[in-house]
Amino acid sequence: MNPLRSRVRRPGRPAAEASALLIAVVVAFPLYWMVLSAFKPAGEIESSEPRPWTLAPSLDSFRRVFGQQEFGRYFLNSLVVAGSVVIASALIAFLAATAVTRFRFRLRTTLLIMFLVAQMVPVEALTIPLFFLMRDAGQLNTLSSLILPHIAFSLPFAIWMLRGFVKAVPEALEEAACIDGASRARFLWQILFPLVLPGLVATSVFSFISAWNDFLFAKSFIISDTAQSTLPMALLVFYKPDDPDWGGVMAASTVMTVPVLVFFVLVQRRLVSGLGGAVKD
Repeated sequence: MNPLRSRVRRPGRPAAEASALLIAVVVAFPLYWMVLSAFKPAGEIESSEPRPWTLAPSLDSFRRVFGQQEFGRYFLNSLVVAGSVVIASALIAFLAATAVTRFRFRLRTTLLIMFLVAQMVPVEALTIPLFFLMRDAGQLNTLSSLILPHIAFSLPFAIWMLRGFVKAVPEALEEAACIDGASRARFLWQILFPLVLPGLVATSVFSFISAWNDFLFAKSFIISDTAQSTLPMALLVFYKPDDPDWGGVMAASTVMTVPVLVFFVLVQRRLVSGLGGAVKD
């Protein structure tokens, strides 16, 4: 490679880098303002002249958040809901994607099209039917009323995305495993599963975020038993129409964001390779 050519930058690259930096700043600014407001004292938050900094950071908002008796329970409920949705949807989507990719059966194409159509239906349009369904099944005021709908809504996207990863694994590999004496179940879990794991991680991120940040289902299905509420419902404790505690709202939102960031850090490498594989497919 010519060293002189490597030093020559493309004419449009500085503009592209500047645009990317500007977009990153615009996207990150609301998060910065949320964290900043969580550390601001009450006087600065309610000031008519807001400033993008504070010279007197305070932990009072976080003390009010962690001082709530039910906050720990809300946090645990959110972990149970999000964790159950991620594990269940990943396993079901993996098996379903393998089935629609490796096997030939009637209405297979119709089933795949239905997966896409299901993604087009707004969640708000199905909330009322789901409420009556959960009521008739006796699941209102339980965590199951939050877990089951999120699994159902995350499966179409996960199955469609994982289908590309399963399809990318050559069938010759399965035939070689069978010749070596491996059963179909062994090939499925010891060979195919590790190969599509990056795709599972990528789909799990979307499932986790959707379940963790859910407010609509939590507000609709958890009516009277507040012990079954999740973290988004905890924000209502600090929001009062007459006297909203914006510091508490921002501090609670910051605490809610931390597990998402931790999850992203843990799966960062596999997430990048998973999304790259999805784009390549």
